[in-house]
Amino acid sequence: MSDRVVVVTGASGGIGRAIARCFGERGDSVALVARGEAGLRAAASDIDAAGGRSLVLPTDTSDPTAVEAVAERVEAELGPIDVWVNDAFTSVFAPFVEITAEEFRRVTEVSYLGYVYGTQAALRRMRPRNRGVIVQVGSALAYRGIPLQSAYCGAKHAIQGFTESLRCELLHEHSRVRITMVQMPALNTPQFSWVLSRLPRHPQPVPPIYQPEVAARAVLWAAEHDRREWWVGLSTAATLTANAVVPGVLDRYLARTGFDSQQTAEPVEADRPANLWDPADADTDFGAHGVFDQRSHANNPQWWVTTHRRPLVAAATGAVAGALAWCSERRR
Repeated sequence: MSDRVVVVTGASGGIGRAIARCFGERGDSVALVARGEAGLRAAASDIDAAGGRSLVLPTDTSDPTAVEAVAERVEAELGPIDVWVNDAFTSVFAPFVEITAEEFRRVTEVSYLGYVYGTQAALRRMRPRNRGVIVQVGSALAYRGIPLQSAYCGAKHAIQGFTESLRCELLHEHSRVRITMVQMPALNTPQFSWVLSRLPRHPQPVPPIYQPEVAARAVLWAAEHDRREWWVGLSTAATLTANAVVPGVLDRYLARTGFDSQQTAEPVEADRPANLWDPADADTDFGAHGVFDQRSHANNPQWWVTTHRRPLVAAATGAVAGALAWCSERRR
C-alpha cells in the first residue's frame, strides 16, 4: 500500500476511471478531474470502496485557469502531488471534410492543450521539490494516423512531440521529475458510445480489443518505473513497427480497410449522446467499460513480457550460458 497524491484527468469514465480505481486500490489519495458529475461521483465511490481517498473536482481541462485551480486545491486538501495522469479527451468520428473548424478546435483544446495545461500545473509544483511523475495517456495513433479520426490523431501526435521536447529539457537541468507516455491499443471504453459521430454505423475499436484495466495497470507501472515510453498491446507494437518500415503500404491498407473496421454492422442510435461540448455522463454513469465486453481481452501477454523483461533476459542468458557450458564439456 502507498499514500501518494495522484491527479487523474478524464477520471469519470473509460481509461481514466480504471486508472483512478487502480491507484485507489493501492491506498492512494486520488483527485478525480472531469466534467461529468454523475461519473465523478461514481468514481469517488470506487476509490473509497477500494481503500483510497477521493477528491471530486468537476473541471473542463481545456481551461488553463481551471486546471491551475485544480492543482492548488489538491495540494491544499490532499498534500503535494506525486503523480499527475493526463487522460481527458474528446473527439469526432467523421471524415476530415465533415468536421467543422469549431469542432476541430474543441478537440484540440481538450485532447492536446488539456495535456499541456495539466503538465504545466504539475511542473509548477514538482520542479521546486525536484520529484514527481507525469504520465501522458497516449495511443498507437500518436505515431500512426488512421482515417475517420483526424482530430484525435493530430492531438496524440502533438502530445508525443511536446512530451519528447519537455523530457529533453528536464534531462538538461538534471531534474528528478519524470515524464512518460503510455501508448495504448484499442480499448473497450464508453468513448465509442458517446464521442460525436457522423458515421452511418456504430463506431468500434479496431480489434484486438483490451479492457480498460489493462491500460490502468500499465499506467500504474509507468508511474513507478523509469522509462520514457511504454507500448501496451501487440497491436500497438505491430502498428508502430509497420508504420516505420512500410508507411506507404500501410496508408493504402488503411484506405481500404480503415472505414469498415471502425464501424459495427449496427446503425447509429437516434438518441446517441455526444460529449464534445457537454459531458455525456453529467447525469448518467457510464463506468469504465464500453459495450464490447464479449470481444475484449482482460490480459495482455505482451505487457507481461515488457514488465518482466529483466528476469526473462536473465533466465535466457542463464540458459544460453548453460547450453554453451554443456557443449564445451561434451567437446572435451
